[in-house]
Amino acid sequence: MLSAGIAAVRSREKEFDPAICWKAISTRDRRYDGRFFAGVITTKVYCRPICPIPLRKPENVKWFMSAASAEAQGFRPCRRCRPQTSPGTHAWQGTSAVVSRALRLIEAGAMDHGSVDELAEHVGIGSRHLRRLFAEHLGAAPVQIANARRLRSARHLLRDTALSVHKVAFSAGFRSVRQFNHAIRSSFAQSPSELRRIESPISASKPGDEICLRLSFRPPLDWPTMLRFYREHSTPGIESVDNSSYRRTIQVGNAAGVIEVTSNTNEPRLVLRVRLSAVDSLTKVADRVRGMFDLAVDPRSIADHLARDRGLRPIVRSHPGLRVPGAWDTFELVVLAILGQRLAHGTIAASALLVRTFGRTIETSIPALTHLFPTPQILAEADLVSIGIKPAHADRIRALAAGYRDGKSPLSATLPRLDEAGSQYIAMRALGEPDPFRAPAPWRPWGAYAAMYLWIANAECSASMRKRNYRA
Repeated sequence: MLSAGIAAVRSREKEFDPAICWKAISTRDRRYDGRFFAGVITTKVYCRPICPIPLRKPENVKWFMSAASAEAQGFRPCRRCRPQTSPGTHAWQGTSAVVSRALRLIEAGAMDHGSVDELAEHVGIGSRHLRRLFAEHLGAAPVQIANARRLRSARHLLRDTALSVHKVAFSAGFRSVRQFNHAIRSSFAQSPSELRRIESPISASKPGDEICLRLSFRPPLDWPTMLRFYREHSTPGIESVDNSSYRRTIQVGNAAGVIEVTSNTNEPRLVLRVRLSAVDSLTKVADRVRGMFDLAVDPRSIADHLARDRGLRPIVRSHPGLRVPGAWDTFELVVLAILGQRLAHGTIAASALLVRTFGRTIETSIPALTHLFPTPQILAEADLVSIGIKPAHADRIRALAAGYRDGKSPLSATLPRLDEAGSQYIAMRALGEPDPFRAPAPWRPWGAYAAMYLWIANAECSASMRKRNYRA
């Protein structure tokens, strides 16, 4: 046990070899963005490897494996490269299944109104052990990681919207304006209003106005394939996908509206446009969209790993930046999976009929978007058999909906009632599991990404056969 711990520490020390870090910084190599951070001891400022401001003296630099770790030791984020907004760090990927699950919960806002003890209970371990794992893998406590997330969200909202400081504070997950002001001043040495004045002023935002957010990611991103997947698995009435954008209706709490996601061709960011009846749910919306398009992943490292397989190598190389499409809402995805809408062409007609019959209508400026997905309260009592859904499937959907309606955790009880393929599909898209399948050893731990490469290879093969048959 002791020797294994020493080996792990030495492995992490090699990853932070100063010579490698200095080389990455000197070349501004984007592949290292988020893998480590450089803190200047004399100024107490920390930067990303791609920061345009050069580092001068190696003896004045301290290396960190996460932005939260740097901030926990009193370092402030650089105003030029904004390290607290960089994509998910390398240390977060694949180091510990427990830490990965806990991080996903934190990113979903689990600690905005909860405690470390409650977070530990969700992942099935004691709070003391969870703190130890976070210190080992990330160099920071769960509370510090959660605070870094709130700060990142707050800065995005201050920069990209004209929401009042009060609304930004609560939308970003802070429990009070006082806590928000203290956190901003401690991290940025400025008040929220001063931080906002750095950017160009934006006209005031009101409920119903369109608000634009920019979501960073580590390039490349195979945007056409992501859109193709969503287009072939879209549900009429709530989703609309064309060659450049993804649109859908959404409901977050009591707020309802529409989102549109497009790709910014000039920089590694997705552009998220939100039109919502209440503007205090923007952070939740942005976090869900980041999960939908798998923006926290390092696609190059995954591609390099999977390209070792000769069978996958051609499709891996022809689709750089392919990611695993996530889900806007877990309940919605499970219902659609029960109906049969999975990696293959699903039962789109049944899904559309379910939405038209039990979904709430909504007025939008997009003709194809007419409904919200049915709520658990509605589906728990719905006569699903009357619209042609098989009795066994109807029972599963009603049981799932009743669990959500009653505030229970029904997903763990639902998965065993699905077939193996359905459970794996939900784990991949709704839970973000990188290897939910019994993948061959060379593909592990990225079986979900291998499945996506196989899906696009099959789709391209089918399209090629259809073209040949048409010409014949």
